[in-house]
Amino acid sequence: MSILIERVSGRGLPLAGNDIDTDQIIESRYLRMTTFEGIEAHLFESLRQASTHPFDDSRFAGASVLIVGRNFGCGSSREHAPQALYRYGIRAIVGESFGEIFAGNCLAIGIPCLSLTSQNCRMLMNICLAHPERPFDIDIRDGIICTYTQRFEFDLPPGRRERLLNGSWDALQVLLSEKTLIEEKLMYLPQVLRR
Repeated sequence: MSILIERVSGRGLPLAGNDIDTDQIIESRYLRMTTFEGIEAHLFESLRQASTHPFDDSRFAGASVLIVGRNFGCGSSREHAPQALYRYGIRAIVGESFGEIFAGNCLAIGIPCLSLTSQNCRMLMNICLAHPERPFDIDIRDGIICTYTQRFEFDLPPGRRERLLNGSWDALQVLLSEKTLIEEKLMYLPQVLRR
């Protein structure tokens, strides 16, 4: 059964800075992990050891909407970065722009990456810093982020929006929903390949 993602709600977690690449999100030494279980413990690991980091700030504990700057998730195509964010509890990422492959990897696990103007990103970060308890309500269909009386329009490519809204972001569920078609196609294969 496909999961439709029409809305995402939660408190915000502001992460200032531009060009935060996937190696900062999850270091390459964790690419050897054979499962993603527990990978969230290593998010921004070196940065968190070096200084105070928003992911360790108790004001943002339990936040599920990550607010970032420009070109977030650039660099390598490792899917470990979105997986670690998802397992941490992030369900949407809002920023000026994203690494293309990173945004695609996020979509593949149901995390929408939503683009705003730089001015609106700064406003959202300031709202989070001043009111960390304030919830954000993201309407994927209408392209609006609401927090109390404030509304921000975001950009999401039409194909990605549609995949979130109709559940086709989940490739496994799409495959499983076509079981009859798969069985019909298997009948055309030689017997040796059907085993």
